[in-house]
Amino acid sequence: MRDKKKVKKGVILLSGGADSVTTFYWAKNKGYDLTAIIFDYNQRHKKEIKCAKNIAELSKIKYFLVKGDLSWTKSSLTDKSIKVPSNGKIIKGEIPITYVSGRNIVFLSYAFSLAESIGAKYVFIGAHIQDYSGYPDCRPEFLDKFQEMADLGLKNKGIKLVAPLISKSKKDIVKMGIDLGVPFEATWSCYEGKRNPCRICDSCRFRIQAFNELGFKDPLLK
Repeated sequence: MRDKKKVKKGVILLSGGADSVTTFYWAKNKGYDLTAIIFDYNQRHKKEIKCAKNIAELSKIKYFLVKGDLSWTKSSLTDKSIKVPSNGKIIKGEIPITYVSGRNIVFLSYAFSLAESIGAKYVFIGAHIQDYSGYPDCRPEFLDKFQEMADLGLKNKGIKLVAPLISKSKKDIVKMGIDLGVPFEATWSCYEGKRNPCRICDSCRFRIQAFNELGFKDPLLK
C-alpha cells in the first residue's frame, strides 16, 4: 500500500486531443495520481469529449465532466456559421478564428477549484508552442500570471500549474507520445468533429504533418 503522504496528486485538463492525452501520459509516467476534468462547452468537435472519457476510463482514473456553454464566443469552434480555417498556416501576431474567448481562463479556474477541493498540488495543461503562437491564453506569460492569481485567490497555497509541452512542437509531442505509449488511435484532433478527420483543418494538418515527419501514418487516417 502506498504511503499517502508520498502520493503526488494532480488534476489534468483532458480534452481528448493529442496534446492533452500526451500530457496525461507524461504525468502518469512520472507517478502522479491523476483526476481528469473534461469540458463540454458546446464545441463543434464534441467527438473529443467521448475520446477524453474513453482515455480516462481506459486508465481507470476518476474524471469530472463540466458542462457549460461558450456559444456566445465568435469562434469557428462554437459558432457553426463560421467556417473552420484550412490554410495550415499560423500568421505571427494574428489570433485565429478558432480562438475561443477566455476558454483557458474558465478551464483553469475549474481545474484549480477541483485541485484545492481534492487536495491535489498540481494542475496539468497541454499548452504548447504552436498553440501560444496564436492563442493568448496558451502563452507562458499567461500561465505565469494565472499561477500568481491562483496563489492569491485560493485558501490552500502552492498548487502548481504544469505545462510540460510548452516549448515543444507538434512533432516533438507526437514523438513523446509514441515513446510513452499514447493510444493516438483513441484521440481526436479534428475541429470538424465528424466521423473521420477532415484532413484539411489546421489541427488535422499539423497532426498529420507531425506523424509524417516522424515516418509514421496518423492512426486515425484510413
